[in-house]
Amino acid sequence: MLWRFSFFLGGQLLGMGVGWWQADAWGVAAGAAVAAWIWFFLDLWRGARVLRWIRTGEMNKAPALQGVWGEAVERTRRLVRRQEVKAQESQDRLDDILAALQASPNGVVLLDKEGRIEWCNAVAAAHFGFDARRDELQSIRNLVRDPEFSAYYAAQDFSADVVLEGRGGTPSRPVRISVQLHPYGDGRSLLLSRDVTALEQADAMRRDFVANVSHEIRTPLTVLMGFVETLQTLPLVAQERARYLDLMAQQATRMHSVVQDLLTLSRLEGSPLPGVREWHPLQTLLHSCEEEGRALSRLVTRDQARPHEWSFPASESVVGEIAGSMKELQSALSNLISNAVRYTPAGGRITVQWHILADGRGVFSVRDTGPGIAPEHIPRLTERFYRVSNSRSRDSGGTGLGLA
Repeated sequence: MLWRFSFFLGGQLLGMGVGWWQADAWGVAAGAAVAAWIWFFLDLWRGARVLRWIRTGEMNKAPALQGVWGEAVERTRRLVRRQEVKAQESQDRLDDILAALQASPNGVVLLDKEGRIEWCNAVAAAHFGFDARRDELQSIRNLVRDPEFSAYYAAQDFSADVVLEGRGGTPSRPVRISVQLHPYGDGRSLLLSRDVTALEQADAMRRDFVANVSHEIRTPLTVLMGFVETLQTLPLVAQERARYLDLMAQQATRMHSVVQDLLTLSRLEGSPLPGVREWHPLQTLLHSCEEEGRALSRLVTRDQARPHEWSFPASESVVGEIAGSMKELQSALSNLISNAVRYTPAGGRITVQWHILADGRGVFSVRDTGPGIAPEHIPRLTERFYRVSNSRSRDSGGTGLGLA
């Protein structure tokens, strides 16, 4: 400021000197006035340059000025630079938060106070069928038309979640999502969604499992109790007694099979994974499966005119070793073969194949000329006690636990 005042005072003295030299006292006053006006317009010009620079926002093109205007320019430039650094840091933090939300396995939707979508991640877009760009600022109530969600939103009680049908499912395998709203801030809301399809399926399987176990064990027990009561109360001849005992043995065998399969399943689920250091020759494993399959085939078709036709991989084509438990590997492969044997009619063909993929993985497959399995049953084949046909499975001795 001292420099600015000195410069102004110097201009006044110069104007007054020129006025005195050119005229009298009036000339001195006129010179001072002219100098003041010149100073004013110069100062106005400098201020206009600074204003234009601020309006353009090009901080790297600051005007070269001296004095107070130069200091104002420098201070403004530093202040803007600090604000830019802070804004960039805030943007980086926001980007990190959004990236973390984008990577979340759950759906995340940010809603404003009017219930309009401000932002959503890809998982939420998949759950509800949103388009993140197109549906921005669209009301969530207009996009999610499920009656249960409408009632949930209208009730304004968000202490619990609501389960809806999500997008991307099929009539046979619907997608189920859990949705819950969490109010925050000034009327805004955070909507979280997660896929609970597997949980609902597991719960349904648990209920079916309990019901099936009760049925599978209660049925043969009921039959056994009836036969025991018959043997105790009726005077049967030896032939009738033998027939009843044979039927009792069949029911006992059936119940024993169910219990054994349940114990095996429980052992497999409760035991640690087999060590990958246990290596076994593939040829030995497949040869054991072939012997079991052929033996079961002879037993199943012993009263038939034509046996099964078999096709196994040639011994010389099976090379290498496989890691895992030999007992469990053989059980898994033999289950596939035994299913083919049980459901392929006499004279049918069973083809067993083994080949190595380009990435080193092995593929074991069994194909037969039996009735096959409808596509809608395939996703449920590994469920406990699940049978494509109950009568057909029981006739063949199946418990519905082999593939589980």
